[in-house]
Amino acid sequence: MTQAADLASGKGSGDENFPVASRLVSARHRPAILAFYRFARIADDVADHPTAAPAEKLEQLARMERGLRGETGANPEGEALHRVLRERGLDEQHPLDLLEAFRRDVTRLRYADWTELMDYCRYSASPVGRFVLDVHGESRALWPRNDALCSALQVINHLQDCAKDRRNLDRVYLPQDLLERAGIGVEALDAPAASPALRGVIATLAEKTAGLLDASRAFSTQIQDLRLSVEVGVIQKLAESLTIRLLRRDPLAERVHHRRAEALGLALLGAAGTLGTRWGWFSRKGTGPDVTSPDGAETGGTEQEARRRE
Repeated sequence: MTQAADLASGKGSGDENFPVASRLVSARHRPAILAFYRFARIADDVADHPTAAPAEKLEQLARMERGLRGETGANPEGEALHRVLRERGLDEQHPLDLLEAFRRDVTRLRYADWTELMDYCRYSASPVGRFVLDVHGESRALWPRNDALCSALQVINHLQDCAKDRRNLDRVYLPQDLLERAGIGVEALDAPAASPALRGVIATLAEKTAGLLDASRAFSTQIQDLRLSVEVGVIQKLAESLTIRLLRRDPLAERVHHRRAEALGLALLGAAGTLGTRWGWFSRKGTGPDVTSPDGAETGGTEQEARRRE
């Protein structure tokens, strides 16, 4: 019988845009986070497999859920995470939410508007950060800012991969109302370079992402665990930089990403900024708006604001 791992892409934590359980995170927490990552990575690979039938994908995701719930022999990644959750006294809700997002990836190819996209991010992105916070024993009062940052990371990934997702899976995360308003259809993603109209849609989404990052700006300094606080500060800085690039560059014509040296420099800036704010070196002014829900930062980011954060 086919196993979920048979559909794996081979992608690992080192291939991601942002740090995953880096050395900044305490060694006692890394195994739990990596078990969660391996579970999520396999589930993502199942949902994104270019040739597996939808029914096969849904069956593999169902087996992963059974393993997560403790069924022996159902799925090794799910069973491994089940053991970690039991050892750490954590519940299954965050990985279950992720599985809901991956099922949507199998069955849903379009999103009507920003609200629908943010609802998807509530399941596809927010649970990752929430799990990490729970592993560290952080307050759930941090969830709204976590959700803003995680949703921003998800939209950045959608924009980076918009042509590939359309080409390989006919999956389009760019909201349909924005495409219609620009007078274009999903076929615009098939071109070797984005048209001015499509560039406008991408810029609009990048500005909305800047708004999410405005809302998450204070997140890192509100985390009690110093090491996790620094890692989140690094992620925030990398995300802000990528958002600026997506405002200016064409993800259809080129790969919009950081070179290793650029990422290292930004990581150092992000770490220094977080430590400086925590230790009183820098002013706490401009730490972002109050956030009461994952959707609370839907707008408010502009290219000018993004440039000031670069």
